[in-house]
Amino acid sequence: MKKIVIDPITRIEGHLRAEVEVNDDGVVKEAWVSGQLFRGIEMILKDRDPRDAGLLAGRICGVCTNSHFRAAVSSVEDAYALKIPKNAEIIRDLIAMALFIQDHVVHFYHLHILDFVDVTSALQADAKEASREVLKYSDNPFRSSHIHYEETIKKLSKFVKAGKLGPFSNGYWGHKAYKLSPEQNLILLSNYLNALKFQTDISKAIAIFGGKTPHPQSIVVGGVTSVADMLNPQRLNEYLFIIKDAKEFIDRAYLPDTKLIASVYRDEMKAGVGRSNGNFMSVGGYEFDDKKLFSSGVIYNHNFDDIQDFDESKISEEIDRAWYQNNSDDNDVKYTDFNQDGTLKTQKNDDKYSWIKAPRYDGKVMEVGPLARVLISYKRDNPLIKSFVDEFLTSTDLKLLDLSSSIGRNVARSIESSYICEYIFKLISNLIQNIKYYDSDTWVKFDFDKLKKDTKGRVFLEVPRGVLSHFINIKDKKIENFSVIAPTTWNASPKNFDGIRGPYEEALVGIRLEDTSKPLEVLRVLHSFDPCLACAVHVLDTNKKELSRFKI
Repeated sequence: MKKIVIDPITRIEGHLRAEVEVNDDGVVKEAWVSGQLFRGIEMILKDRDPRDAGLLAGRICGVCTNSHFRAAVSSVEDAYALKIPKNAEIIRDLIAMALFIQDHVVHFYHLHILDFVDVTSALQADAKEASREVLKYSDNPFRSSHIHYEETIKKLSKFVKAGKLGPFSNGYWGHKAYKLSPEQNLILLSNYLNALKFQTDISKAIAIFGGKTPHPQSIVVGGVTSVADMLNPQRLNEYLFIIKDAKEFIDRAYLPDTKLIASVYRDEMKAGVGRSNGNFMSVGGYEFDDKKLFSSGVIYNHNFDDIQDFDESKISEEIDRAWYQNNSDDNDVKYTDFNQDGTLKTQKNDDKYSWIKAPRYDGKVMEVGPLARVLISYKRDNPLIKSFVDEFLTSTDLKLLDLSSSIGRNVARSIESSYICEYIFKLISNLIQNIKYYDSDTWVKFDFDKLKKDTKGRVFLEVPRGVLSHFINIKDKKIENFSVIAPTTWNASPKNFDGIRGPYEEALVGIRLEDTSKPLEVLRVLHSFDPCLACAVHVLDTNKKELSRFKI
C-alpha cells in the first residue's frame, strides 16, 4: 500500500486534510479525512444574553452566515415558545433561498468545476464549434455566440501570456482524468467568468432583506427588522429582478452545464464513483401553502422505496476517534498529534485523528445535503420538485441511483437551485398579498423580563450544505450552553470505535487514481460535498474543557 496525503484541501472553507491508501493499481483501499481547524464561537456565546445569540453565532462561518444567524435566533424562539408572524417567516425564507442559490452556483463554478475543466485545453477550442456544442444541452443557452466564446479565449490567453494564471494556477492541467473536449472546456470556463457577475448580484438580493451580506443583521428574536424594505415596492421589485436574472442563469447555464458534465462522465455516475454508504437524512422544511419545499425522511442503504420518518431522538455524537478524552463527562481534550513521518495516527481503532466529532442517527452514518434532500423529496412525491428531477433524468438518460455519486451531488444542487427560484416567486406573491390585506406584522411583541429564566431550545433547519441544528440551554436568562451540529459535521465525520467510515471517507474508498502523484480524483470526491470546516468543529474553554455535550 502507498499512502497519499493532501493537506490542506484547497477551494473549500476551512482546513481539511485527507490521507488515502492506494494499491499498485491506484485504487483507494482506505481513507482518513481530518478536520484540522479549531474554533471558539460557542465559547463566546456562554453567559451572553440569548437575544444576542444570532449575531454571535452568525460568525461561526463567513459563508453560512445567515444560516447560523437564523438557526441561533430560532433556537431561542423555540426555548421561549415564541411564534413569529408569517411575514417574518417569509422574509427569513427569502434571505435563506437567495443564499441557497448563491452557495450552489459559487460552489459549482468557482470551487469545484476546475476538477473537471482543463483550462489549457480551452485555449485550443474552436469558438464556432463551441456555439454548436452548447445547443446539445440547452435550446436557449446563456451567452453562447461564437463571438462571446472568442472573447473568453482572448481573456484566457492574456492570463497565460502574462504568466499570471490567478485562480487557474496550480491545476493538474493535462491530467488523464480530464475528459472534456476543448469546446466543452471553453463553454464551462465562459460560464465560470459569467458566474462572477452572478455572485455579485445575488449577494445584493440577500442584503435587501438582510441589511448586508455576509453577516446580515435583520433577524431578531421574535421576527425581523426589515419592515421598511418589505413595504417598499421598489425594494421588492429589485429583489424580484435579481431572482429573475438568477433563474435565467441557472436554467440557461448552470443546469445545462451539469447536463454536459453528466453526459461526459455518465459511466462514472453509473459506476457510482464517489458514492457513499447510501444512508441519507433530511429534516425538511420551508412551508408553502400546506406544502414543504423539502420533505423530511431517512434513507438506509439506498432503499428509496422504504423512507423512514425523521426522529430527532435518534441523534447522538461520538468522540472515539476525535481529539477528546473518552469516558469523561467533560470531554477533556486529548490531542495525540501526528506520527513522526507526518501522517495521522490511524493504525488502531482507538487512535484519534480529527477535531470533528462523529454524529450518528440511530447509530448509523448519514449523508446530508442537496443530494439527500432531492432523493427524499422526490421519492416522497413532493410536487414542488418531482417534475424538475424527472426532466433532468429523462434528458440525460440517467436513473435516480446514478445521482448517488460525486457528479450526482452537483446535479442535485443545480436541480435544487432551479426549483428554489420558482418557490421564491410564490413566496413574494404571498408576501404582497399579506401587505395588500393590511398584514404588515414582522415581529411578535414580548416582555423579556417576564419570560422563563431557565429553559431549553433547539432547531433543525435545511441549509445549503444539509442539516443544521442549534441547541441552547438558558439559565437565569443567560446562555449556559450552546452547541451546533452542522452539515459538514455529518459528512466529514471520522470513523467511530467500530471503524465505520464517515461519508467523505466512504465515498473515497474504491475510486481509482490515474496518477498517484496528482490525486485529482480525491479532490473531485471531497469537493462534491462542498466542505465547510469552520462550521464542523466543537470548542473548548480556557481550561480545555468542552462547554457542552448534547445527546438528544
